Amino acid sequence: MKYLKYRLPDIIKGLIIYSAGDTAASLMMHEFSVQRMLGIMFVGGFVYSLEIPAWFNCINEKYTGLQRTLMATLYFNPLWIARHLIFISLFSGQISQIHWSILSVALKSFATSLPVAFAANHVIQNKIPLQWRFFASAIFSSLMAIYYPLSRMLFK
Repeated sequence: MKYLKYRLPDIIKGLIIYSAGDTAASLMMHEFSVQRMLGIMFVGGFVYSLEIPAWFNCINEKYTGLQRTLMATLYFNPLWIARHLIFISLFSGQISQIHWSILSVALKSFATSLPVAFAANHVIQNKIPLQWRFFASAIFSSLMAIYYPLSRMLFK
């Protein structure tokens, strides 16, 4: 897999940015825990920092313009959102919250955020240089990280 490469700057960005967004969300919802923050730091630094730049490199090589926007938008699909919500539940020690209804919440969350996500992904994929796309996407995702846990409350 020629695209899968850990880079220290991406790991650091993933550690900091994803946990900052989730920490903001957890504080807003009065659900902050060090365990959750450390878990999201791990996921951001070692899962998202590998897979997202790899995807962006792949679509950058194969697509242009609107196609690249669509591919980036579809990457952060309801299954990706559901996985993120599962990570949050696991790291929060709320394993009982992990059930099939997460898929429904993720689908509704994806659908309602689609116009904003599409516009943001268009800018990220077509206006920002490739080497800065993970950073830009992580910043946008940290804002969405605030929205995803809130969506769990909104779309139950």
